[in-house]
Amino acid sequence: MLKQFVAISLLLLSAFSAVAQDAPQKRHPFQFDATLPNAHDPVMARGEDGRYYCFMTGMDVGVISSADMHEWRMEKPALPSVPQWAKDTVPGYNGHTWAPDISYHNGFWHLYYSCSTFGKNGSAIGLAVNKTLDPSSPDFKWEDKGMVIASHRGRDVFNAIDPNLIVDKKGRPFLTFGSFWDGIQLVELSKSDFQTPISKPRTIARRLSRRQSLDALNDSVNFTREGDNVIEAGDNAIEAPFIFYHKGYYYLFVSFDYCCRGEKSTYKTVYGRSKKIGGPYVDQSGKPMEKGGGTILYGPNETFFGVGHCSAYEFDGKCYFISHAYHKDKRGAAKLFIRPLEFDKDGWIIVEGK
Repeated sequence: MLKQFVAISLLLLSAFSAVAQDAPQKRHPFQFDATLPNAHDPVMARGEDGRYYCFMTGMDVGVISSADMHEWRMEKPALPSVPQWAKDTVPGYNGHTWAPDISYHNGFWHLYYSCSTFGKNGSAIGLAVNKTLDPSSPDFKWEDKGMVIASHRGRDVFNAIDPNLIVDKKGRPFLTFGSFWDGIQLVELSKSDFQTPISKPRTIARRLSRRQSLDALNDSVNFTREGDNVIEAGDNAIEAPFIFYHKGYYYLFVSFDYCCRGEKSTYKTVYGRSKKIGGPYVDQSGKPMEKGGGTILYGPNETFFGVGHCSAYEFDGKCYFISHAYHKDKRGAAKLFIRPLEFDKDGWIIVEGK
């Protein structure tokens, strides 16, 4: 009886200790860091009110804003609810929405976003539009337009996440996207709605050779058809494309290696360029990105475990590089990373003060 009483007492003490350890966390919720905010897969635009709006991975697409790109405040999520089409198309998707992209066309802000589950290529890219980014405007309302493109497990060799829209000099919209599998894709969209694909996806960057990539994918697909419920991505660790046009060149930024592992993250941002939006994109040594090329721009250093999933913009004649970086002093938390984007006389990017 005494042994039983002691056992019960120890069990209760353990439970009370666990509650006590959890209690401070409940009393002190997440504190937003206004000057070094958490941000995963950030993209940015300047709204009608002059503020900078940063959209990022999060429940219903996270949003923060700033008057000067230095001090930030939290805004309401962009998507008011989980789109039904996305839940029907992507089993397991629950509203945690990845890697958005924001740009202004034909009188509307276009917000592309990713619906997926980790490590699988059953994914879809959606589109929402809004007349303004200013939440105080009477015209502010995000309208979901539905799916742009999807990838299906066991059928497609690409992964429909990480979208970025780029419009060429003729006004033709193109969507680049992709993560692992057979790498980075480019597809042309209809001018009429900036949503309907009018070409098949084509690979413009990968880490592995095409044969290696497809062999790995075929092995995974065969394995899946034998009853397993996961298609492995293989070793083609490339994702998060962003195309930025500057003075005659299209610059393709991508991320090599691995995100989302905190202190074990190894993200590296690399890039290549092309005179044509469809490529071929080559790095500074002349190696095509579709054959594994890529000039390293940012990566692990004394401050960060990894730097990646970037975007690039020009505001008032100045170019900016924006990404997230896994901060060593913040236990590997993904923090907003903004740097000037400068070019040498030959059009290659200069990196100073990493």
